[in-house]
Amino acid sequence: MREQPMRPSPISATVDFETDGIQHGFLRLPYSRDDSAWGSVMIPITVVKNGRGPTALLTGGNHGDEYEGPIALFELARSLDPAEVQGRVIIVPAMNYPAFLAGTRTSPIDKGNLNRSFPGRPDGTVTEKIADYFQRVLLPLADVVLDFHSGGRSLDFLPFCAAHILADKAQEESAFDFVKAFAAPYSMRMLEIDSVGMFDTAAEEMGKIFITTEIGGGGSATAGSVAIARRGAMNVLRNAGIVEGEPEILPTVWLDMPDARCFAFAEDVGLVEFMADLGEPVESGAVVARIHPTGRTGAKPLEIRAGMDGILIARHHPGLIKPGDCCAVLAVRIEEQ
Repeated sequence: MREQPMRPSPISATVDFETDGIQHGFLRLPYSRDDSAWGSVMIPITVVKNGRGPTALLTGGNHGDEYEGPIALFELARSLDPAEVQGRVIIVPAMNYPAFLAGTRTSPIDKGNLNRSFPGRPDGTVTEKIADYFQRVLLPLADVVLDFHSGGRSLDFLPFCAAHILADKAQEESAFDFVKAFAAPYSMRMLEIDSVGMFDTAAEEMGKIFITTEIGGGGSATAGSVAIARRGAMNVLRNAGIVEGEPEILPTVWLDMPDARCFAFAEDVGLVEFMADLGEPVESGAVVARIHPTGRTGAKPLEIRAGMDGILIARHHPGLIKPGDCCAVLAVRIEEQ
């Protein structure tokens, strides 16, 4: 039986990716719903192009409750002058726009987690259609991809930029060169515990240079975390040769997540108390958090112990925790890459 050709994407861009200058427009995805029969999801996009050169794809809002990236990228879309650019910059401040408007990690339309939906489908759910457009249209245009993340409402992180260990060592080396150029306070050799369907994986499998961040969290942004995002985005453009000048390099602490021992998960419901703060050292076997039962007084708390020596790089943000929630994440300090 002959394989059917892939359908074209239902998403249409109101910008031309090949035209010089600056264009502000939308990725328009038809979405018929109760309150708008011929309605659309309108995802903001900016393209800044000037002559020949590399293309950087800068994205935020992959998860809708993470705000440092969108703040930095909406501002960059307003301020980046085409005369400063040699090449092309594609800016999508809020990839999963329905989730971004709702302030939720996943889409309120279909509960889709965009960062677990790649390669997507042109005839799938709204989230799958967005993933398909990035997979088949935007990623092939890019040389370098910077995807901003933070902890959202459920986690809080030390501010770091990260890349992954890859089979292609030349690609890996280039990615870590961009991590160094981003110049976050911390730089990470990152381990993913659930990489299937990720934007990261889609880009890396195409041979793209891909870097990401975890900058703060708690469902908000601070002046400091936004400043890291702003500086990092410009540093990436400078390092790519798209914007003239050298990256503004600041001191960074290099970290590694060597294996699954980095992660600690809750096994019961309760009130969580941390025994260390972000950035503090934790010894293997030490109690990193306690979960206090809330159904009655007098019950002994459940202890969450560290599986390795390291520093605390992420923690559960809300005061209450449920079984299966990521409670704490550790990493080890390493020499500069």
